[in-house]
Amino acid sequence: MDDSLTEPKALMGKSLDSLKEAFQSIRTGRANPALVEGIVVNYYGAPTPLRNLAAITAPDTRSLAISPFDVSQISAVEKALRDCDLGVNPSRDGNTIRVALPALTEERRKEYVKLAKQKAEGAKIAVRNIRRKAREEVEAEAKSGEITEDEQDQIFSELDKLTKKFTDEIDSMAEVKEKEILTV
Repeated sequence: MDDSLTEPKALMGKSLDSLKEAFQSIRTGRANPALVEGIVVNYYGAPTPLRNLAAITAPDTRSLAISPFDVSQISAVEKALRDCDLGVNPSRDGNTIRVALPALTEERRKEYVKLAKQKAEGAKIAVRNIRRKAREEVEAEAKSGEITEDEQDQIFSELDKLTKKFTDEIDSMAEVKEKEILTV
């Protein structure tokens, strides 16, 4: 019985991890290297994430310092930062690019809260889809006689508890992120 819940549990855990990663890229009141790690840079014609091309640090709460490993690509990194939707204006300081993050306006904070809620809802949908697929597999096993109807009901009950646990965790993560975003 636990065997039929192992895969859905692992997949739901991956959905949670994916949401955590998505939440890191949503800006709060302080600088975080995760804000720019996923920005795609045109590196010799190939789209490459910034985290693979540069060291990214947060020297203080309002700025980031980006040091490309390949100094010849500093212009490409600077262009990618300028074109991203963070609304920042990078400036060059020798072989380092400095990004000053402006204070968030109330309107921008509300946009970020909305984005966080959308990402949380996407994660909940993913968890529910995993539950639906697992239920279909268990129903198929019950039809073929591999498991009894009582076992099927027990698995469904456990699957629903597991789904509730993960959706509750997603809700609490979204709540924490919302408070983080709205804190001035």
